[in-house]
Amino acid sequence: MKRSFLFSFSLLYIFIGNSFTLQAQDKPLSEQMAATVMDIWADSLEMEPGKAVKWSYDQGVILEGIDAIWKRTGNGKYFDYMKKSMDFFVTDQGEVQRYKQTEYNIDHIKNARTILTLYKVTGQQKYFKAATLFWDQLQTHPRTKEGGFWHKKIYPYQMWLDGLYMGQPFYAEYAALTKNDAAFDDIANQFIFMENHARDAKTGLLYHGWDESKEQKWANPKTGTSPHFWGRAMGWYGMGLVDVLDNFPEDHPKRKDLLAILKRFTAAVGKYQDAKSGLWYDVMDLPKGKGNYFESSAANMFVYAIAKGVRKGYLPAGDLKIAQKGYAGIKKEFVEKGAKPGQVNLKGTVTVSGLGGKPYRDGSYEYYISEKVITNDPKGVGAFLLAASEMELAELPKPAKGKTVLLDSYFNNEMQKNQSGHQVSWHYKWPDLDNNGFSKWGGLLESKGFKLSTTYAAPSVDDLNAAAVYIIVDPDTKKETPDPKFINAEHIKTITNWVKAGGVLVLMGNDAANAELDHFNELTKKFGINFNKDLKGRVTGNQFEMGAVAVPAGNSIFKKSKKLYIKEYSSLTATSPAASVLKDKDGSVVIAVAPYMKGKVFVIGDPWLYNEYIDGRKLPVSFDNFQAADELSEWLATQVQ
Repeated sequence: MKRSFLFSFSLLYIFIGNSFTLQAQDKPLSEQMAATVMDIWADSLEMEPGKAVKWSYDQGVILEGIDAIWKRTGNGKYFDYMKKSMDFFVTDQGEVQRYKQTEYNIDHIKNARTILTLYKVTGQQKYFKAATLFWDQLQTHPRTKEGGFWHKKIYPYQMWLDGLYMGQPFYAEYAALTKNDAAFDDIANQFIFMENHARDAKTGLLYHGWDESKEQKWANPKTGTSPHFWGRAMGWYGMGLVDVLDNFPEDHPKRKDLLAILKRFTAAVGKYQDAKSGLWYDVMDLPKGKGNYFESSAANMFVYAIAKGVRKGYLPAGDLKIAQKGYAGIKKEFVEKGAKPGQVNLKGTVTVSGLGGKPYRDGSYEYYISEKVITNDPKGVGAFLLAASEMELAELPKPAKGKTVLLDSYFNNEMQKNQSGHQVSWHYKWPDLDNNGFSKWGGLLESKGFKLSTTYAAPSVDDLNAAAVYIIVDPDTKKETPDPKFINAEHIKTITNWVKAGGVLVLMGNDAANAELDHFNELTKKFGINFNKDLKGRVTGNQFEMGAVAVPAGNSIFKKSKKLYIKEYSSLTATSPAASVLKDKDGSVVIAVAPYMKGKVFVIGDPWLYNEYIDGRKLPVSFDNFQAADELSEWLATQVQ
């Protein structure tokens, strides 16, 4: 079959007051923390040596962080770690060992997001079957009278802030995958209910828990709320919000309610940030309370939620200052040298804080302060992986900030049925994590500041004028779709006029058997380029070297990449002013670039940058496809007007 983010970080982190200095040659902190994780929890999340490994949300937090690093680096070892971790529990029949649906514990939903990722990447039905078990739990999970999920069956009538992170991001992602639009009202309501019952008007903070029955000893007899504002509980709630918004429909009427809640949450978090350290106290509103302390998991969760909220446009850019100050405090106060070179530890995480149970936790200030604080608690470590990844993204230059990359899905619009029987457009699409998707390349483009967009209509003046880069990939043949849309004279006029005015056009073909090149050539010849409709780079099995293309020193686009894998492509003919940018070993033109008035055109005879060959799972490490995707993204950012 034909068809991740590497960033060249050389950041200098100097930690004042810490016992070590990270030099420029070291890996980013997120990867150093991941190295610790993959060392101390190499096989499974064994929290207590000698005791059976449990199905635990702690592991899900860790794996969310590992997933973020895989997406950002394209290093396949991170995906392998995720897969190995979940395969310990998920059987070939799609059952989940050590999970009991009838316990109705909202915490148990958390890890199902990683299972969904494995399904989206591999397409293996066992993962979809396993994920569906957790969806089924939510369908029958006990609720409050107005419809809020109980935290656990053993905690009746109670909603905790923790549960919004544990259950709702998965609920939204599964609903989006299966096109269950009716679920989004319910998802939004969980946050709305929690804020309505638990938010304190004076501080803006949310109490840890709410008891509808008002029967718990910890519950206020009038309001049902617990007595205090616990930092990590607020952190769970904020992370849940930003993660749900990723899959929440743009046009849903309750999206604005979630965004408003996130803004109120961020304002409250900023209000209680310690001015000197940038950190937050375990009990947030009592900085002078006896024994109160700065707690690391809450700080990391706040940094992640706010930094991601800014990156995704959910929050104004100015709110990033809260995250930056918090992250500086985290690095100074909580990060220390690890047991081995290239590793770090995270100090200062409280192991647990809950309400009720046996022995009974009364929610008092004294209770919260009494819980044990340790190094490398997985909840803190997982939150740190997420926070560090977000801040490393935030620190990257954004040369294309505010510019849009528009991906065509009109000329390339193959359809297939998904796991729920819905017809969906697939093949080279931004959201798709499978081999044929463009999710990794899309992430790299976003890291340069680009916004991603897709059009399912013929190119129009208005659509193109709103974009800085327009990409057409692998136009459909009649064998691929019953009604292929061919490029015609009107399309060519619209596109060429846009390029003349400064647009950057990216055209990706394929070998002649897998793309409609005759009409495509009518467009490319306007720029002095022609697809030769041959088949180059033929590869047998996994003999990857057969598809190797060497990049000579001084290449104008690929400045660091040395060897690329480009399989079964159509070679090009380039006529001045178009020029070859990369040639194969036999002299065939692989990539050509053409100036066109104020614009620029990039052409290659293969889709090339799909996940299969840049996400680190298949190609040998000697190939630089992921880095080349990053370099092409950087080049596109420099070409836009």
